[in-house]
Amino acid sequence: MHGHDLAAGVAENYLAFAEEARDRSPGYEALATSVAEDTGMLRFVESLPPQKRQPNLLFAAARYLLGDPVDIGRLRDLVAQDGTELSAVMLARRTQTNEPARCATLLPVLAELPPPLALIEVGASAGLTLLVDKYSYDYAGHSVTGRDPLAPTLRCEPRGPVPLPARLPEIAWRAGLDLNPLDVTDDDDVRWLSCMVWPGEGDREQRLAAAVAAARRDPPVVRRGDLITDLPGLAAEAPAGATLVVYHSAVLAYVQPPDRQKFAAAVRGLGAVWLSNEAPGVVPDLPVPPRPEAQANQAQHGGADEDWPFVLGRDGTPLALADGHGTWLRWLPGIQG
Repeated sequence: MHGHDLAAGVAENYLAFAEEARDRSPGYEALATSVAEDTGMLRFVESLPPQKRQPNLLFAAARYLLGDPVDIGRLRDLVAQDGTELSAVMLARRTQTNEPARCATLLPVLAELPPPLALIEVGASAGLTLLVDKYSYDYAGHSVTGRDPLAPTLRCEPRGPVPLPARLPEIAWRAGLDLNPLDVTDDDDVRWLSCMVWPGEGDREQRLAAAVAAARRDPPVVRRGDLITDLPGLAAEAPAGATLVVYHSAVLAYVQPPDRQKFAAAVRGLGAVWLSNEAPGVVPDLPVPPRPEAQANQAQHGGADEDWPFVLGRDGTPLALADGHGTWLRWLPGIQG
């Protein structure tokens, strides 16, 4: 009975992912739906540890081995012929999506903090979202010019009273922390990063390539370490005169709930500014704002772009809803930046 329940749980997870991908990546919507309906595929996914069953990880690993995005036929063949190798990639790798456009949702908050800033990103992957000041930005015509003219321009649609940044923040120091850092100068790590991009998402792959090129010109420091036990030691290296900011995007969902509480306590103990950009309900004690009525109506009638928002929070206060990949930012009414 337990095995049956487990299969149902895996199938539900893949159907939920299909819904998330519906208007973003039709290929992944179809693939996730097919996996959820395929007994053999569910059996393969069940054979993996619970933390290694994510659709993102399976699809990226298959792409890593086969060279391009897969359909259900190629995925079935891969499991049948090279299931052991596919498992090995999934066990060795993590879902380390490093979407530089998330910087566009963080910048309005960072730009209003007292300069200079000392940045620590936990779950930093290859460190592309540490390079906030390198990129240029376009908020529906409101432009901010980055410090690297060759770095990509990140486009984000502001909604509501977003405090649009007048300038880039001055960053005195920056470092990332990750259990398994990716090295932007390593071609194999960069290939894994590219495999995490969902097919059919416009210019995301080109933006990633341009961000990697920017990072290779000035590689960010990403330390190997645990977000709870190793955070205080890294924070102690930050210059004393700077505003310390600890931030993360799409990281805590992969952390067990008791450890989320420990992380929250660790950050608060640093006296740092804490910026979180995570799915609703993931950050301890961060209230989930109600969705605006227009947004709820849009979702009922098939509008998709705000179906799966992140909540952008500062020190336990929700500031905005944000697209998980940084394409829009909806500031909450009455919130001062």
